[in-house]
Order: sequence, then structure tokens, then C-alpha cells
Amino acid sequence: MVTLTIDNRTVTVPEGTTILEAARTARIEIPTMCYLKEINEIGACRLCIVEVEGQERLIPSCNNVVAEGMVIHTHSPRVREARRVNLRLLLSQHEIRCTKCTRSGNCRLQQLANDYNLLGEHYIKDLRNIPTDFSNPVVRIENRCVRCMRCVQICDKVQGMHVWDLMGTGSHTTIGVGKYRTLGESDCTFCGQCVAHCPVGGLQEHDDTGKVFDALADPNKITVVQMAPAVRVAWAEYYHLTPEFASAERMVTALKQMGFDYVFDTNFTADLTIMEEGSEFVDRFTHRERYTWPMFTSCCPGWVRFLKGQFPDYTDNLSTAKSPQQMFGALAKSYFAEKIGVDPKRIFVVSIMPCTAKKSEAALPTMRTISDDPDVDVVLTTREIVRMFRGEQINPATMEETPFDSPLGTGTGAAVIFGASGGVMDAALRSAYYLVTGSNPDPDAFSAIRGVKGWKEATFTIPKVGDLSVAVVSGLSNARQLMTDLEEGRVHYDFVEVMACPGGCAGGGGQPIHDGTEMAETRGNVLWSIDKKSPVRFSHENPEIQTLYREYLRAPLSGRAHHLLHTDHEGWKMPNQK
Repeated sequence: MVTLTIDNRTVTVPEGTTILEAARTARIEIPTMCYLKEINEIGACRLCIVEVEGQERLIPSCNNVVAEGMVIHTHSPRVREARRVNLRLLLSQHEIRCTKCTRSGNCRLQQLANDYNLLGEHYIKDLRNIPTDFSNPVVRIENRCVRCMRCVQICDKVQGMHVWDLMGTGSHTTIGVGKYRTLGESDCTFCGQCVAHCPVGGLQEHDDTGKVFDALADPNKITVVQMAPAVRVAWAEYYHLTPEFASAERMVTALKQMGFDYVFDTNFTADLTIMEEGSEFVDRFTHRERYTWPMFTSCCPGWVRFLKGQFPDYTDNLSTAKSPQQMFGALAKSYFAEKIGVDPKRIFVVSIMPCTAKKSEAALPTMRTISDDPDVDVVLTTREIVRMFRGEQINPATMEETPFDSPLGTGTGAAVIFGASGGVMDAALRSAYYLVTGSNPDPDAFSAIRGVKGWKEATFTIPKVGDLSVAVVSGLSNARQLMTDLEEGRVHYDFVEVMACPGGCAGGGGQPIHDGTEMAETRGNVLWSIDKKSPVRFSHENPEIQTLYREYLRAPLSGRAHHLLHTDHEGWKMPNQK
């Protein structure tokens, strides 16, 4: 242990602890911008500098470790003035039209500039004349970037994609797309983790709120909106409401107040995905010789892009089932359009998703099942719908609950856990067990694959089938290791769930941002608790799913089901795919 003095307080911490972490153990706050624990500890922003008695220069606290007897001052006049100078330098290269930035009010630079009373003019502006590319789901705005390197480190260390890189030298240093000219020409999966970890507005999702407002104002459009499982546990974080109070049904009320004609639940098509994907797995498993193994889940578009771009030979291992989002769009413009007797072209489908990659999925040429129009017209992230609520002055704290509309609004506990890592596998195994044996397992029989650990594996025994080896992976660095081990024969599985974002959709790149805090586990635990309390915990027991098959689809994997609910993953290519 090491004992030192910080701001006249005696602090004892383990050897090797950084000054920053030592101060935090004593509840002494040192400002940071670039710092992400164990990911980005490079002192790039120089805002965490402190004064150490006996040392001539101020040093960054995030990457200097404590020493016995150190005497540290975190807020001396010298430290304070140096931080103000460094903030002015950052502001001189920063577009400070904060009212037009999506991060206004939740921006680390804005907060620190206010904290240090930088209210006047700063150094001469040094902005770059680089146009912004709005053609992708992830948008980088040059003159909002603070060169903190978080996006580079997240993409390298957590996601293993190495898309972002440091470009140029000296005063011309910036962040760009390594090896490629544009983001659209790269292998980017559009997972959005770089956006979620940017401390400012240098990275953001493509804003599609205007398209939705236009549709809501068009009397010829029938607006239909779906809400993903993970959205319901995060949407009201901006309002500081608990997920227990800010239920999905209160969000239904808010969406109705905005003017949506029908509000449905993506849980419905999550249950449908289980019926199709589970049936597909059972069919493959009972005809093993016809297929290559393992079978991969296909509901995460970031994972699908990763597999096609990095390990294209395994594309056929993906389930052909569309994601719940895309199944919903196809059904809304076929089954639901017939139900209400309207031309499918009048139906405008909006998805509210925890994910930026869903925007790219909806735009795929293979996701136009009913006509030349996309099955899903617009995808909004959780952050975007919250901005719309704010603009409409909607206050969920004062709202009553409203049930989802029918017939696409009923979901089970098995559906809601799609938003947590392991949830898709858990739900699929529950129904696969039933499809094989004709009886339900204990709904908690597959709990070994739950939790936020990046790579989980288990073997379950299903009567009449035998042992089933499964794995659940989240985060693309883990996915890369999984694929490498599969290629080299070090691991063997029958069924694998992969989610691009660490912790699954609950930690998706489109979720509300809490700088420096990872929320996937907290949100995921709420989803598991909703499942636990649900009266129906098996997808095959969803009464509206049963009606859909009886009235329209006939059976899982039927001809109509294949047309509407399945896709050809070879029907489109990644930018650098031959």
C-alpha cells in the first residue's frame, strides 16, 4: 500500500494506482475529458493535470501512479490557470455554436467551460474547412472533435475494428478513417460505440427526426411506430425517472401524444423471430449433414456487417431470419395493411431502436419486401426520440399508461430479454425445447448464459436431441476472437448469439449517453426482471403470434413466412467485399 497526501487529506491506496483514481477514492474530483478507465489513459486533454510538490512541471493524473509520501494539489492557483489555458486552446479549435449540437447540455467541454467561468472571448479561432459527410448512420463533425482519442481506443480495444485513426501531425493532427477515404468505404459496422463514448458532439447518429415530423404532419400517411425492448429501460433517463415508473406503456402515451396513429411493440416480432429462428435451428440440427456449423443469430446488424466484412466465408452460417425490426416492417405493410384495409404505400413505419446500425439495416436493398419502398421507413435512436419528446414539451412524469395497439403489440418475457446479452439465446432455447419435446422447460433453465461477460458458453441437454453446445458473445473484439478460434478449431458450438455492442442492445450505440459510465448491465438487469415478472415467458405462447400463424402465415418456415420474414445475406455486399 502507498500513503500520500491529496489536498491536505491522507490517502492510502494500492501500489500502482493512478493519482486520478487515488483522488477519487477520497471523493476528490479531478476534471477529465479524454479519460476512460483501462481504455484511454493517455493524458491527451491535459485537463486532469495536478501539482506535485517537488516536481517542476504539472503532470496528468490519469497516467501517473502514486508514490509513497507524495503531496499533491489538485486545485491550486497554478493548476486552475493551466486548466483554463488548456480549455481555451480546445475552444479555439471547437465550433461553439452549442445550440445546434445534439450534445448541448450533455457535453463535457461545455460543462468544463462553464465550471471554469470561460464566458468571454478566447484565442483566435482555428477551425478547419472540412465538409461533414451525412451519408452514413454515424456522422463525424470535424470542428467539434477535441482529439481526445476515445473513438480510436474504443474502436481498437473494445470493438477491434481499427476504423478510426490519428491523421496528420502537429497543428494539423486530426482523427480520420484509417486506410480509407470515407467512413462509407470502410468496414465500419456502424455499431455507434464511438458515438456513445465521445465526450462532445464530434460524433453523432444521422439525425432523422425531421423525416418523422414530416410524416406525422402528412394527412395521407398512416404512421406506425415500433419500440425495441432495450429502449423501454433507457428512454426516460434524461428525465431522471426510474425504469419501473417510466414504463413502455407511458412511452406509448408519449408517442400517441406526438401524433402516431399506431404504437406497436417490437417484442411482438421478437417472439416471431424466436418462432422462425428456433424452427430453423431445429431443422438444421436434425439435418446436421446439410449445413455448416455453428448457426449464428442474425438480429444484430452490426454483427452481420462484421461477419460479412471480416469472415465472409461464414455468411451462410447466419440464420436467414430477419431481425425483429425488419420482420415488423414487412408485417406492418402486409398483414396489418390488409387488416385495416389500406394501401401499404400509405403506411409509414418508424422504428425506435437502441442502435445506430439499425439505420443501415433498414436501408439494405434486401429489406424491401412489399414494394420498392423500404419495409422500415425511418429508424430513430433512443436519443433521437427523446429529443423529439423534448421539442414537443412532453413530460412523461405526468403521464398515465396506455396499452400498445393490437395486433402487433403483445410480447412475452422471452421477447423483452432480446435487449440483454444472452437474451436471444435464452428465448430461442426455451422455444426450441418446446418444439422438440412438446413441453416447456423451466424458463430459467438456461440462466448460465445470462450476464454481461463478453464470452459465455454452456452445454444444455434437450430430450430427443441430446447435448447442445452454445455460446453468447458481445463486443466485436470478443466476436473476432470467437471467429478466430472457430477457424482454427479450438472451439466447437452448435448455436451462437453475437451482439456487436458490449452487454448487448441495452448498451447500444444509440442509447442515452452517461459520460464515463457504462449502463448495459444496469439496463439489462431491468429487462431480466421484467421477464421474471411476465405472465407469459415463452414466445410460442404469445396469443397474437398464434393468431398470426393461424390467419396469415400458416406455420413457421412456410412459403409466406420465408417471403416476409427471411432474407438473403448474400443479397448485398460490404464496401470492400468482392
